[in-house]
Amino acid sequence: MESMKEKIQKIFEERFGEKGTLYASAGRINLIGEHTDYNGGFVFPGAIDKVIMAEIRPNGMEKVRVFSIDINEYVEFGLKEEDAPSESWARYIFGICREIQKRGGEVKGFDAVFAGNVPLGAGLSSSAALESCFAFALNDLFNNNTIDKFELAKIGQSTEHNYCGVNCGIMDQFASVFGRKGNLMRLDCRSMEYEYFPFNPEDYELVLVDSRVKHELKDSPYNKRRESCERVAKRLGLETLRDATMEALDAIKSDITAEDYFRAKFVIGEKERVLAVCDALNAGDYETVGKKMYETHEGLSKDYEVSCEELDFLNDVAKEMGVTGSRIMGGGFGGCTINLVKKDLHDKFIKEAVTRFNEKYGHEPMIYDVVISDGARKIEE
Repeated sequence: MESMKEKIQKIFEERFGEKGTLYASAGRINLIGEHTDYNGGFVFPGAIDKVIMAEIRPNGMEKVRVFSIDINEYVEFGLKEEDAPSESWARYIFGICREIQKRGGEVKGFDAVFAGNVPLGAGLSSSAALESCFAFALNDLFNNNTIDKFELAKIGQSTEHNYCGVNCGIMDQFASVFGRKGNLMRLDCRSMEYEYFPFNPEDYELVLVDSRVKHELKDSPYNKRRESCERVAKRLGLETLRDATMEALDAIKSDITAEDYFRAKFVIGEKERVLAVCDALNAGDYETVGKKMYETHEGLSKDYEVSCEELDFLNDVAKEMGVTGSRIMGGGFGGCTINLVKKDLHDKFIKEAVTRFNEKYGHEPMIYDVVISDGARKIEE
């Protein structure tokens, strides 16, 4: 972390000749509660100890000058709608500026240099970390922190929708903004109420095993699954599947396609699993947490069909090794499994997973140990 900070400061001073203020925001994991956000259900994320960090300073101009260390690109853009940059990474920052302005907030020109250690493509939401970092910073620098935290998360979400072409839910940005060390958060995606739950597993560690596989998909499977859920909710006379029960779903089974039935079955079961995990964490019962993670993987693989052979393989290895909990994390079709692993099994599990995966697929997965940490913040010197 320190070396990233020093690198940012050095490059900022070289490029812009002065010092700015440092901000950071975190990537996130989601312990359980997958594909529930757009169904009005619960998600259960936490911020992690992998961040996007930026040094930022107002420049007295009407333009933004920003350098990405990781991509090694420099971009300038104005603050009007027609000034949108073509570089995809810069559009995230431009979108944050515009979404704050649209809400009546102030954004003036600024200089920025940023870098990150949130692994890209691993499903840890580096884009939300980037959005939250800049939203938090611009709120602090230009708006005297008058924009509340939920609005900052929504600004990030709207940026995805309006400038990056991703119709995402609110979870990633929420976790990035609200993250708190030693706590996971249950977010009710309908009411936007949230609650912190203690996550201090002394005998366990969270390990991500990144398959480094991303399957190219011909259509948008995310939108197709969303449409399935919406069709079933409509047939049940509900706004979302949040209020659906298995009994109600079974009663209309013959009126809907098998595909729509299994999609809805997963979502209804996942809502119950999240609530069970909350109770288990309050009781310090990590075995039940793990059991529910395996159930979620099974549902994502068989009913929601967003897993892939490589992730199912990693899940099977975890199960065979006696790992407490394991499941695919994120939208699916590649990416990571998240594993709740007893500390004394940690090294053995990683060695086995890496060796066996490499033997079967010809490349090693990446391993990330993650610790639940704080979200968006100003870094005091």
